[in-house]
Amino acid sequence: MNKKTSIMIAALTLPSLACATNGYQLIGVGAYQKGLAGAVTANPGSAMTAVSNPAGAARVGSRADFSLEAFMPERDLDFTALAGNKGKSAVSMYGVPSLGWTAPTSKGSNMYFGGGMYGTSGMGVDYASTKMTGGVPNRYWDGYSNIAFWQMAPVLAWNVDDKLSLGVSLNIDYQSVAFQQRVLSDTNGNGVGDTIVDNFDLSRAASSFGFGLGLGLLYDLNPQITLGFSYKSKQTFSNLEYQLAYGDIYSDSRTAGSAGTYKLALDFPQQAAAGIAYRPNNKLTLSADLKWINWSATMNKLAVTGPNNFVRSMNPGWNDQTVFAVGVNYELNNRVSLRGGYNYAKSPFDENQASRNLILPAIVESHYTLGAGFVLNSNWDLSVHYMYTPKKTLQAPATDTNAPGAIISLQETSFGANIGYRF
Repeated sequence: MNKKTSIMIAALTLPSLACATNGYQLIGVGAYQKGLAGAVTANPGSAMTAVSNPAGAARVGSRADFSLEAFMPERDLDFTALAGNKGKSAVSMYGVPSLGWTAPTSKGSNMYFGGGMYGTSGMGVDYASTKMTGGVPNRYWDGYSNIAFWQMAPVLAWNVDDKLSLGVSLNIDYQSVAFQQRVLSDTNGNGVGDTIVDNFDLSRAASSFGFGLGLGLLYDLNPQITLGFSYKSKQTFSNLEYQLAYGDIYSDSRTAGSAGTYKLALDFPQQAAAGIAYRPNNKLTLSADLKWINWSATMNKLAVTGPNNFVRSMNPGWNDQTVFAVGVNYELNNRVSLRGGYNYAKSPFDENQASRNLILPAIVESHYTLGAGFVLNSNWDLSVHYMYTPKKTLQAPATDTNAPGAIISLQETSFGANIGYRF
């Protein structure tokens, strides 16, 4: 097996964590947050604030929100630099539901309690068998992944006085992870991969629960300016456990894994955000956020461990992200609000890690959003949003030892609606 045909043996073990926006985290939860491109740390407007700034639960009033988002990524692989072909993921739409609520602990109380269930990340890829390299013999690659990530966030918030609000949430998390990747050799020369060269089969989904804390603060400098801060600890999960048969993990360059229990430790990163909201008049609100996501602590190095001290390293090599977001909310009249926003975060990895992230193409950087809110009556309101991210590509350098010249790309759109009920 020469350099060009020993394609990404290590990279083939990576799981796909999708909803790839800021890394694999959505830029916002629900249509209100998405319409403002996630610039809501100092500008909460729905019960989804429990997972963005817990202090906001004391500011949005007594309400419940129900949201559904259609998330549509387009992911492509290109092996033409290796005399291979192009591949396109077959799955092009994912539904992301969320619901939340908040209300005073008692009539007239300054303490608010709420919570909900929030889809904050998760997606998958489904690549059919794709010619990876030319030569004798040709090699073929296929990959599948499906990851779902949910958060429950019981929240307690307190309006300390007319200016200061504090909040804390207990994050109860659930994730389900399944993926499979293979490299096959066309030993018969009939254009079909028939001999497995590398196999990594975790297609029987494993799930685990995790926990963490969220803290939030809102402070009104004056009637026009509000400052916000939030912190979410690392969400620590129990190990994902897979029951594998002999050969489910296999490579012709190493010993096949034995039958038994294999484990993957996959946590969700800590993050912190600071925001400001400015209201120059009673119709216009401008908001801005600066967020840090500590991907290097959870997505720099990963490994699957198994019987007999077996270790399969994955090492996606992700860096931390700094996220910038701005949003505009304009109240056209007493019933209609118009929204727009922009969110930017540099890809958590560059071209030097592209070959190790072929099924984890979380590389989009710019997000453009539009939204609107409608007051339907004294109790009900409706919000809608649309998001577009331009196509982003990364090409592994020609000197890459796994997949020289391989290209990954990602482009996203989404739209969604949120129905809110004010008690």
